Amino acid sequence: MARKGDGRRLAFLLSPATLFLGIFFLGPLAIMVVYSFLEPGLYGGVEWNFYHWSYGRILGWADGEWEDFDPVYIEIFLRSVRLAATNVLITLLICYPAALWVSSLPARVRTFVVFMITLPFFVSLVVRLFCWVLILRPSGFLSSTLMSLGLISEPIDIIFTETAVLIGMAYVLLPFMFLPIYASIEKLDHSLLQASSDLGATPRQTFLRVTLPLTRPGIAAGAVLVFIPSLGNFIVPDLLGGAKVVMIGNLVEQQFLSARNWPFGSALSVMIMLVMFSLIILYLRRIGRTEAGR
Repeated sequence: MARKGDGRRLAFLLSPATLFLGIFFLGPLAIMVVYSFLEPGLYGGVEWNFYHWSYGRILGWADGEWEDFDPVYIEIFLRSVRLAATNVLITLLICYPAALWVSSLPARVRTFVVFMITLPFFVSLVVRLFCWVLILRPSGFLSSTLMSLGLISEPIDIIFTETAVLIGMAYVLLPFMFLPIYASIEKLDHSLLQASSDLGATPRQTFLRVTLPLTRPGIAAGAVLVFIPSLGNFIVPDLLGGAKVVMIGNLVEQQFLSARNWPFGSALSVMIMLVMFSLIILYLRRIGRTEAGR
């Protein structure tokens, strides 16, 4: 039974983190929501007048005088969702077999391999992405190597395409998918796998009916951790996609820095958060129903 002072002690211990999140996380979010309903200033900033046409510019009920509906914003958002979902699939297909293999290694080797997977975090993201620019451009390492081997007759033009953006995002976010899956696989009770084999199940049946369901929480966590930064990413599309592949993160950046339309940039950000949270909640609820139905 909990003592009376436990609640006060817990509140005291949590107060620094709560205060920090309230000021530096919830505070900026609240400011952004407020700005999304304000009138854009003539030379940037905001005018403190209620103005909901920024959302109309995105969704189609613009007034036609100050804000016009342009379907390009919906197209950019749908493209961002598609690329983010594709990146989740790519990282899952790469990381799940890799996590299974790493978990079968000796303990010392596993530690070293996990360290090597997280090693790129010690290098600046911009530097790593510029390395991919040097690799993927027509005169870069990839085309030069393939042409020297006689596999292609002319340079491959991958840079500034969706393919380059997917390569860059998958490279950057691979650890976010690998680590949750690896943690789930490490927690597997291997006696269940042995029991499945003793009962006559094939390796494929054991994987589909035992390993995969038990590691589904890791897959869900990895999917969330990859989807969220993929949807709002603007550095990778900016460097590897250029002006040809614009994602919603690039659009938000342009509205705040170039167009200086803070209310429209805030409205775009609010729309990203609402849709993102809705998709994540629906996905996690479906995972929860699946787990409860077993």
